Amino acid sequence: IKMAGDSRFPDVDIDGLEKNEETEIVVNVGGVRQVFYGDNLNQYPETRLAELINCLSGGYDSIFSLCDDYDPGKREFYFDRDPDAFKCIIDVYYFGEIHMKKGICPICFKNEMEFWKVDLKFLDDCCKTHLSEKKEELEEIARRVQLILDDLGVDASESRWKRCQKYIWKFLEKPESSYPARVIAVLSFLFILISSVVMCVGTIPDLQVVDAEGNRMEHPTLDSIETACIGWFTMEYVLRLISSPNKLHFALSFMNIVDVLAILPFYVSLTLTHLGAKLMELSNVQQAVQALRIMRIARIFKLARHSSGLQTLTYALKRSFKELGLLLMYLAVGIFVFSALGYTMEQSHPETLFKSIPQSFWWAIITMTTVGYGDIYPKTTLGKLNAAISFLCGVIAIALPIHPIINNFVRYYNKQRVLETAAKHELELMELNSTEGKATSSKSELEDLAREGKEGPFYSSRLKVSHSDTFIHLLSEEKHYRTRLQSCK
Repeated sequence: IKMAGDSRFPDVDIDGLEKNEETEIVVNVGGVRQVFYGDNLNQYPETRLAELINCLSGGYDSIFSLCDDYDPGKREFYFDRDPDAFKCIIDVYYFGEIHMKKGICPICFKNEMEFWKVDLKFLDDCCKTHLSEKKEELEEIARRVQLILDDLGVDASESRWKRCQKYIWKFLEKPESSYPARVIAVLSFLFILISSVVMCVGTIPDLQVVDAEGNRMEHPTLDSIETACIGWFTMEYVLRLISSPNKLHFALSFMNIVDVLAILPFYVSLTLTHLGAKLMELSNVQQAVQALRIMRIARIFKLARHSSGLQTLTYALKRSFKELGLLLMYLAVGIFVFSALGYTMEQSHPETLFKSIPQSFWWAIITMTTVGYGDIYPKTTLGKLNAAISFLCGVIAIALPIHPIINNFVRYYNKQRVLETAAKHELELMELNSTEGKATSSKSELEDLAREGKEGPFYSSRLKVSHSDTFIHLLSEEKHYRTRLQSCK
């Protein structure tokens, strides 16, 4: 190979290369040789392989701007890239679309497509789905890492109130941030359990007392415990609301709405008890108070705040709306059909229990769901046969969508564990890189890394080195292309 000062290759017919559509170029990608023809490559002139046809006219600078090495004797271009991904990408020149092989990281494959200058629109829809899922995972990892970095970082320009507000928010919302925060989380969990137990025990007649009007009411001791629990819930909610960074988002959050529903009935019933008697009859006030006290069952949902299992179940059910809809549709069709058949077949019996089709809905529901209370049952032979068929169809209708719902739960649960581990791994890499060869790293060094500024070059360079497999672009705006073969672990 000639020195870099030479601008042309004398042994190459440049004019012929530029004009002949049957020009052959040899590409060696990671040890895999491939021969291409100009008529195929010119279909997509903006790709890197198409640019190789005319790059020889520009000399060494033009050639090495496109490839890693070139052999003028063999007219062979060398690329230090992933050969497996390359085999998939070249399908665009022959089939007009690209399919990603199983086992290739979607993000790495996307980077390979960007290197070869092939548009993502040529990627098949089935493969774009995997790419979108991987992007969402990386965005979630980046979000978790950023939240941890924001918690570690201390901005000196912030006021004392802002710093206090951030400390209270971490103290109440993030039990893993410190030992006192874990204690508060455990206390909150215990208050929820105590309040739920008191609500149930208070309905036992032997533990109730009779007031002056002869009405049963909760024992004063249980009422005092209930008041203490409500006081804790109120203080907790108010502090979280004051310290929340986004008040509107906090107020509209589902779990926070549950918190309000768990607290509000106590104060409304207290108001009605003391002031409502002046505005309405005493009996109406008592009925309203009783209805509001029943709303206390909403506080059991507060357990979801402290239980990752309940949160996972909630998200899994959200992802399973389609399967749940199919289940309800199957049951609705079966209930309508078998209740109508049961009503028709039982009309011949003089002591029939099927008075109407709407009334037969109840029998069809408890039969198809295998409950079978026995309050309504068929008495004719055809009616019993219809009941047996409805029972078998109900078992099948319920069993069919259950497996996808279980799969969604397991998949989401495993995904959350992987994301949590990946976020910790990213932080460990960042902390390890920040030590710059030191044996140990203190927490203050990681805080300094966060205080350097998310837009600064120091932060970006530190973060770039820490990602050995897949670079998370969400944490840095710099482009990152690998100059050596790498594969996702």
